Amino acid sequence: MDKHKPSDEMIKELDNVLSKLNAMEIVASDDHQKNSIKVMRTLVEGQIHSINEFQHLKKAIDLLMLQLFDVQNKINS
Repeated sequence: MDKHKPSDEMIKELDNVLSKLNAMEIVASDDHQKNSIKVMRTLVEGQIHSINEFQHLKKAIDLLMLQLFDVQNKINS
């Protein structure tokens, strides 16, 4: 089973996809293609946002664990 890529690498790849979508939108010839590209862009931007939010949640959990250990140490002292 493959390991997950680091979040920085995933975001870099998604940024590359956004660049490609921007280029595709420039050469799109009809409204259907442009609308499809807008949908794809929204999905990619949502994925980037989800990765960033997950990183914030991990940091918050780490801070919470530190606080719990501090409380436990104070109780045991």
